[in-house]
Amino acid sequence: MKYEINDPVRLTDDGRAILAIDQTLLPNHAAYIRIETQRQMYNAIRNMQVRGAPCIGIFAAYAMFLQAKVFAQSCSDKENFYQQLHTFAKVLSTARPTAVDLTWALKRMERAAANNMRRSFDTIVEAMRKEAEDIHEGNIRTCFAIANYGLSLVNEGEGILTLCNAGALATSRYGTALGPLLLGAEKGMDLKAFVCETRPRLQGARLTAYELINAGIDTTLICDSMASVVMKEKKVKACFVGCDRVAKNGDTVNEIGTSALAILARFYKVPFYVFCPTSSIDVSCDNGSKIEIDRRDPDEIKTEFFKSPVAPEAVKCYNPAADVTDARLITAIITEEGINYPPYDFV
Repeated sequence: MKYEINDPVRLTDDGRAILAIDQTLLPNHAAYIRIETQRQMYNAIRNMQVRGAPCIGIFAAYAMFLQAKVFAQSCSDKENFYQQLHTFAKVLSTARPTAVDLTWALKRMERAAANNMRRSFDTIVEAMRKEAEDIHEGNIRTCFAIANYGLSLVNEGEGILTLCNAGALATSRYGTALGPLLLGAEKGMDLKAFVCETRPRLQGARLTAYELINAGIDTTLICDSMASVVMKEKKVKACFVGCDRVAKNGDTVNEIGTSALAILARFYKVPFYVFCPTSSIDVSCDNGSKIEIDRRDPDEIKTEFFKSPVAPEAVKCYNPAADVTDARLITAIITEEGINYPPYDFV
């Protein structure tokens, strides 16, 4: 079957707002929300209505374009225009500091403005629109290339274990880590997916299972703590995960639980593959210890997705959003440029 999904973020037809699938409502309710203001843009990322590093980058690009239109109307000179644009980019970058695609896209949009500062406001704004569209279209091509490379790593009938969500919802079209499964389904391959629920925000249960089931893929949901049993029983041939950022040495940051999964995979001799666009590789960061890890609301552990609290109100919670997977645990890192095996030294 052919896998189809609307892009999780896109401009409205009139170019005045962003339409984004509210991923906090899935899988029970699929709906686009309209996002126009700076506060709405920041909150959409912070509250994970828009999520997935590449998707956040696309969203940020469109947000910069929309704000450029606003600033062009309210500013009397180019210097003030660019300063407001820069300030907005700086604020938006703090909404999800772990995801390098966010700052990557913001910098590209700032450069698009800077390169046209001697031209009219209309020309600057149009250049920024084109840049945002290029970022979006480029990610679609990138994800297709990643999916093709990843598909070469699996065979008919094999099981793949994944965590969090790295499909079209987190990127565009095919996604990264889910790309091989979705492309394989499109080609008529019989592949099996085992999906870790991914506590505490349940991106695996809510989003990955939703995407894979809709694509007609044989999908089994497991609790995160069941991953070792699935590996021991040889139900899976490989682990496929996405990531928010890759350091120069190959250390990767992804949703909390990824590092533990990689350690289990090493013990059970299951190949562990990381999928990402090259925009997620941060060559300015030597290793994973230098990457800022977002700390999220403790109530995500105790109350979110539950009808009533599942822990005492007074108990303290430690809730890092992500963890660092040591490069030594990664079998290969797959980008749109190919399959990269260790030792890693990205430039």
